[in-house]
Parts: sequence; structure tokens; C-alpha cells
Amino acid sequence: MSDKIKLPFNFDPGLLKKDLNGIGSEEWIGHFNKTNYKGVWSVVPLRGPKGATHPVQQIVSLPGTSKYEDTSYMERCPNIKEAVYTLKCPFTSIRLMSLHAGSEIKEHRDYMLGVDFGEVRIHIPVKTNDNVIFLLKGERVKMLEGEMWYLDLSKPHAVENKSSEDRVHIVIDCVVNDWLKKLLESESVKT
Repeated sequence: MSDKIKLPFNFDPGLLKKDLNGIGSEEWIGHFNKTNYKGVWSVVPLRGPKGATHPVQQIVSLPGTSKYEDTSYMERCPNIKEAVYTLKCPFTSIRLMSLHAGSEIKEHRDYMLGVDFGEVRIHIPVKTNDNVIFLLKGERVKMLEGEMWYLDLSKPHAVENKSSEDRVHIVIDCVVNDWLKKLLESESVKT
């Protein structure tokens, strides 16, 4: 299976940005893993472990956690929710992630995240441009606003925002079920 697959869903970037604009700048929290980036990388939790109240707890998929729930932010973002729920599989963590202008995510790997591990990560760019460089195994992956992408992030990857605007993606962690596996396999053949 390919390590990068553009999925057959596209969403209106204007509607996604409408939801994004409803979230105040004070509601974003800094990403907790400060060794993986330079600059500003911030997060808004849309789904997290059931009962978690602290924002840092809401943005991660906790080992051993089997129950997840949407946060109040998801309820405030109906267009984003509709896009996410296009996927017919169980979700763990879902979040908005903003890489501020001039910032970078250093090369790293998200171990135990891939089809073979039973959980995958899907990206939907909400705000991006040609000066955002996303590298997977050293090769650029150009994702456009409103597209949906599977990326095997157990492989080395990095992002650099060389633009003057913040880059924002919806980042969805999914449990691999038969529906998702079949989708990834069929779209991988087309890649």
C-alpha cells in the first residue's frame, strides 16, 4: 500500500474556514511536544478521551483508552464535523493543528501509526499554500485545501511553513476497520 493516498473526498474550503474563524486565538493551545518543532505549533481538540477535561489530555490518543468523545469545539464546527464523519470508521483523537508562519515541525516518526498497527492518521488541509512544504520520507506531498489525505506517518516526515500565513489542518486519528481498509486499498491502486 502506498504511504500517501489522496482520498476521493473534497470539501469546500470556504465552509471549513467559516468554522475555523469561529475559534478565537485564545482557544488554541501550544503543542506539548516542544522538542519536535521550532516556532509556534498549536492545537484545538475536536475529539479526545472520554471525560478528559484538560486540553492537553483532549488532544492525544491515550494508550489503553477505548472511549472517545467529541468536544464542544466539534459541536461549534458543523462543516468540519460533516467532513470528518464522511469517514465510516471509529475515531480516536481529532484536532485542528496550526503551524504558524515561519515555523517548522522537525523530522520525526509517529511510531505505531499505520495500517499495519491498526490506527491511521488522515489530514484535511483547511488553510495552506505553495510555501508550506510537507515532506514524507524526504519527498514533498502537496495537499490542497479541502482535500483528504492518508499519510503513513510511521515513516519520517517534516513540515516547514515558509509562508506569511498560518497553515491549519484537521488531523484525524482513525481505527482501521474493514470500510477504511478497503478504501485505502482501492485508492492505493490509483496512486
